[in-house]
Amino acid sequence: MAELRRDPLLMIGEGWDAYRLIDSGHGRKFEQFGPHGFIRPEPQAMWAPRLEEWDAAGEFLPGSDEDGGGRWNLSRELPPGGWPLGWEEVRFNAQPTPFRHLGFFPDMAPVWAWMREQLDGRDQAETLNLFGYTGVGTLALSRHGPVTHVDASKKSVAQARANAALSGMDDRRIRWLVDDASKFTAREVRRGKRYDGIILDPPKFGRGPANETWRLEEGLAPLLADCRKLLDADSRFLFLTVYAVRMSSLALAGLLDELLCDLPGVVEHGELAVSEGGEGSRLLPTAIFARWRNPV
Repeated sequence: MAELRRDPLLMIGEGWDAYRLIDSGHGRKFEQFGPHGFIRPEPQAMWAPRLEEWDAAGEFLPGSDEDGGGRWNLSRELPPGGWPLGWEEVRFNAQPTPFRHLGFFPDMAPVWAWMREQLDGRDQAETLNLFGYTGVGTLALSRHGPVTHVDASKKSVAQARANAALSGMDDRRIRWLVDDASKFTAREVRRGKRYDGIILDPPKFGRGPANETWRLEEGLAPLLADCRKLLDADSRFLFLTVYAVRMSSLALAGLLDELLCDLPGVVEHGELAVSEGGEGSRLLPTAIFARWRNPV
């Protein structure tokens, strides 16, 4: 029976050669993506910046809509096709997108490392990446065996495949699928499929390739219930991240505990955060998570 650990954890991204959180404050953050610095909105940076000036190549200016919108104000010319960055052996393309991101989520770096730890020593593990975006997590997992990558955005899946080619991993055993995550997972249950690990990063709101509507509060519990049916006592992990919602990580952990209580292992929860560089660096929270791990 899985043990629920109620004390929250912190998974902290320290930054690496391709990415640094330089400073934050007054609702914004200043980050370095390879050779270029950018300013993005960050409501949780409620303190004051430590640097007097931020020398950035561009800033994302949010729209008036609380749920999104906005535009990039670029002060310097950038490579039109983006520029390559890396995490360990994975390579990927970075560039400003209309959704304020730059083509990957740097705060996920400790999650990629954690998943690899759960699969250490295995090269035939089958894993599933739901809402896989541009595939950095998928490529990190592909070291350990076949991966199924699912995202509703045709453009994101195309970028993920391009990142695989950039990494020299286009021959890895990866299924690239443009599909609705809930519908795909339900079909996998009917097929009797199982996985050694599942990662999912669902948005607050989204639409599938056939205009299916996704709302986190309505869809998460049924989706996780199907994910449970794709795991067994020999599976290693499930990792769930949630951004930009009024929800507690303890609530996510309670849901996992209910659904996975018949499996061995541990259910944990907490926050993702990125550390600023330098002495006395502050932690900028970015998301909440819940995870199940089974140290078989």
